[in-house]
Amino acid sequence: MQLELLNEQGQATSKVDAPDTVFARDYNEALVHQVVVAFQANARQGTRAQLDRAEVKHTTKKPWRQKGTGRARAGMSSSPLWRGGGRIFPNSPDENFTQKVNKKMYRAGMAAIFSQLAREGRLAVVDSLTVDSPKTKQLAAKFKAMGLNSVLVIADQIDDNLALASRNLSNVLVIEPRYADPLSLVYFKKVLVTKAAIEQLKEMLG
Repeated sequence: MQLELLNEQGQATSKVDAPDTVFARDYNEALVHQVVVAFQANARQGTRAQLDRAEVKHTTKKPWRQKGTGRARAGMSSSPLWRGGGRIFPNSPDENFTQKVNKKMYRAGMAAIFSQLAREGRLAVVDSLTVDSPKTKQLAAKFKAMGLNSVLVIADQIDDNLALASRNLSNVLVIEPRYADPLSLVYFKKVLVTKAAIEQLKEMLG
């Protein structure tokens, strides 16, 4: 598989060889969907809580007598059938949303995403990405010159200048290959990978 090598003006100057095991896999939509959903589910925190009929604020007084009123019999206002009553099956704070995905499935799903991005022209290679100073304006100008407005950068090494310059850009994310996740790959319109990062991705996903 060959990927486009971009210069600082965002123009494709040549081609770079990339491993077929990572960038030329068949697209498995069901597997990619499972990997993305599992990633989102594993990021959830089970902190929400609801009250059952014993925990809601209520009185134990019987609302009306059992017979003779013509209305349905009722014992107390905390009934789940009542407005303001407790929930029948409330969510608990220790709720677990995690989904298990095997390592082999995760690697195959990530490789399928990289391959599809390459086929769609959303994946490109750069020699390196550096800035002289930790200035957000400088990095933003570099991406603007390349014609990129929503970009995920996978760099082999991230120095302090690049980390500080990119962290305040809402449409830019700079990460190392080990932190690449399926959601970010799908979300950003363009993915830039440095040459050295390609070898790291091959070791991780190949």
